[in-house]
Amino acid sequence: MRLRLIYKGFLTYGAARLLNKVVAAFLWLVSPVMAAEPVTVLALGDSLTQGYGLPEQDGLIPKMQIWLENQGVDAELINAGVSGDTTAGGAARVEWSLTPEVDAMIVTLGGNDLLRGIDPAVSRENIESILKVAQAQGVEVLLVGLTAPGNYGAGYKSAFDTIYPELSEAYGTLLAPDFFAGLGGGDPAALQEWFQADGIHPNARGVERIVEGLGPQVRALIEAVQAD
Repeated sequence: MRLRLIYKGFLTYGAARLLNKVVAAFLWLVSPVMAAEPVTVLALGDSLTQGYGLPEQDGLIPKMQIWLENQGVDAELINAGVSGDTTAGGAARVEWSLTPEVDAMIVTLGGNDLLRGIDPAVSRENIESILKVAQAQGVEVLLVGLTAPGNYGAGYKSAFDTIYPELSEAYGTLLAPDFFAGLGGGDPAALQEWFQADGIHPNARGVERIVEGLGPQVRALIEAVQAD
């Protein structure tokens, strides 16, 4: 009510310049609040993102959300992981998944392509389609890579492993070279303590280690949005 009376008074006395100053001051006060809104990040992925075999609170996205909060990073993560999804599935749904409030996207796809032995050229084309959509919509991207096992041969492994760094460079995205980097290297058999019985999906302790390894890159993604 008081604001309405003041506004009426300004019109009565013709103080248009003063009104402009008040409006400018109001916008100046409001703009920091608007700038402080959390960055919304879409996590586009498969079962590794979705949290297969785990209680919801132990999945990758809830754990990453907690990690970011503990780091003082103001962000809201959206879990867009679909169990069983391939790079083709991600390419088919990325455009409608990037709703207007999304500021950035984490892309973690390719694991199911490996399980099915899909031609790396096809996987590359699908991931590139995802990055083109993100680029067209002005969405910052963190591309999370995977490394192929050696059982398909050296040529397949080389063709698959180079997808992520080459596309990241071509489209100017941030890159996390290996989703499982947080688990460390060494004897693959020794790493099984971080996986569920299927040997494919991380258990709750494994997720925590993956988050520790991947978290800094996710934070860098959010900071890149804030710097724009």
